[in-house]
Amino acid sequence: MLSNDISDLIRQLQERGAKRVALQFPSGLKRRAAEYARSLRDAGFTVSISGDPCYGACDLALDMPGQADVLVHFGHAPVDTQERVIFFPFAVDFHTGVLEKALPHIRAKNIGLVTTVQHVHLIPAMEEFLNSRGIGVRVAEGSGRTPCRGQVLGCCFTNARETAAEEILYVGTGLFHPIGIALATKARVIALDPLTGIASEVSGDTLLKKRFAVIEKARTAETIGIILSTKSGQRREEMARRLAALSDKAVIVTMQEVSPDELLNLGFGAFVNTACPRLAYDDQVRFPAPVLSPQEYEILCGVRKWEDYAIDEIP
Repeated sequence: MLSNDISDLIRQLQERGAKRVALQFPSGLKRRAAEYARSLRDAGFTVSISGDPCYGACDLALDMPGQADVLVHFGHAPVDTQERVIFFPFAVDFHTGVLEKALPHIRAKNIGLVTTVQHVHLIPAMEEFLNSRGIGVRVAEGSGRTPCRGQVLGCCFTNARETAAEEILYVGTGLFHPIGIALATKARVIALDPLTGIASEVSGDTLLKKRFAVIEKARTAETIGIILSTKSGQRREEMARRLAALSDKAVIVTMQEVSPDELLNLGFGAFVNTACPRLAYDDQVRFPAPVLSPQEYEILCGVRKWEDYAIDEIP
């Protein structure tokens, strides 16, 4: 499923009989756009590139297939089936010996193992390394929005939960994923950045304190905008309508791009985000008003208790 080899992509395009190809890249891979376009042109395809921001496989440039036979989405595995889209995940290698850095933090005899799509091809090698150190490993097979074995997304921690492990090792960059895993599973979570070799135990406590403050600030809002995304894999219309019905202060606002400037222009006292879950958690300091997750809004409206706090996920 994972390949950085352009010949594999050319083969898939030829099998589909494609002539015109549209390319879409996340920010981290956009600098490779010209390189891939040149290779595909040399192979006889007409190529166009999406220059818009892209945040994942839930954010497909579905308007581009009107200009092309196939859209090639780079860097992510599919979150749902799209007939005219080829998903071309990008593999990032590292030496599995870096897992040695995580060993001093691991207490359990058996652990769950998860990573991001860039590293899922190394899951078997990571299992072998940990087994050689006397550590049993549980890896979920993958399904739905996380189809790769052991894969997690910032909006889906199903494969972490399905390990049913009391201790989980997350191998990848950043802290949002492991914090989300900790909140979603209640397990002890060790995060290892395989590129820097830094390992640490993570906790959701700090995030919870910040989110409690955001909920309390939102209580003073006289108007509440329920954000409904128009992006392909983020449109949760049923949820938006259910949340809007919880308060006479609330109204649904449809948006393609959720940005601080656009929220400022709208002028609501608070917002509820039903688009990419990471918007509320990652970008709160940038927004002009409190931005709640659906679960936090339920707490605000009194239909969920704080003790039942749950991190937002898209199933």
